[in-house]
Parts: sequence; C-alpha cells; structure tokens
Amino acid sequence: MSQERRERFCSLLGLMVKLGLVAVTGVSLVQIAATYQQRMDSNGEIVAVLELEKARLERARQRFDALFNVEGEQRLIREQSQWIAPNRLRVIWQSAEAIARPQSRP
Repeated sequence: MSQERRERFCSLLGLMVKLGLVAVTGVSLVQIAATYQQRMDSNGEIVAVLELEKARLERARQRFDALFNVEGEQRLIREQSQWIAPNRLRVIWQSAEAIARPQSRP
C-alpha cells in the first residue's frame, strides 16, 4: 500500500507542477498580449504624428520652392506687407539714383 501511496503522491505532485507551469504560461501570455496592445497603440499614435509632420514638411517644401520660382520675390514682398504692425509707419528705401531722378506724374 505504501508503494501505491507514493505513486499517487508523485502523480499528484507532478500534476500540481504541470498546472503551475500552465498557470505561469497563461499569465505570461496575458501580460505579453497587454504589452503588445500598448505598443500597437503607441505605434498608431506615432504613425499619425509622422503623417502630420510629413504633410507639414511637404507644405514647407512647396512654399520654399514657390519663393525661388519666377516672381517668388514679389510673392514674398506681398506676403511681408501684411506683417507690418498696426500704428507703425512704413519706410520705403530708395536708391540715390531714384531720389536724384524724380519721376514725372501725370
């Protein structure tokens, strides 16, 4: 009888160890799944921010290219004219030749 009890005890002990390993594996898989979901959410946020920054960069590139195209200087001057603060005087610099040579007015 004693041999039979030892075998049952060993079988029960083996079953407990196996159940413990299955429980540890299950908990580990749940933790891994939660961590994976967090990383996927973070990745989605990063991708969204990256797309916004790419669009912003593309707009900046187009603006830069527009300023260096034909008539880009005039476009920049038209844009700059809006940046004069209220209650400020606009100063227009002229070359010495333009001052010495007055323009005729009709």
